[in-house]
Amino acid sequence: MEIDEAGFEELVALALDGVPAELAGLMDNVVVLVEPEPPDEDPDLLGLYDGVPLTERDSNYTFLPPDRIFIYRGPLIRMCESADQLVDEVRITVVHEIAHHFGIDDRALHDLGYA
Repeated sequence: MEIDEAGFEELVALALDGVPAELAGLMDNVVVLVEPEPPDEDPDLLGLYDGVPLTERDSNYTFLPPDRIFIYRGPLIRMCESADQLVDEVRITVVHEIAHHFGIDDRALHDLGYA
């Protein structure tokens, strides 16, 4: 499977566009970043949420840099055999990491089919 950087970023943008407006409007102080590869200690990682979930924020959550959602291009491309599979896996990964922003843990995501 081959796709250039711009094409991959477009898949991530499409996945973000697919988030229902009601949920997208609730996302707060978070950015989505595409990186070529995950950290060396976890080379198969597809995505990562780094921040304080909405469910854990309180009145002390002020003047902080944005939470970050990382989508890792390399492992996603390597695991997919077709363009359709890549579209699906990018969407699943984006939804998975957004769910963490909302405070949904991996067990609940697994039960919902987003593990």
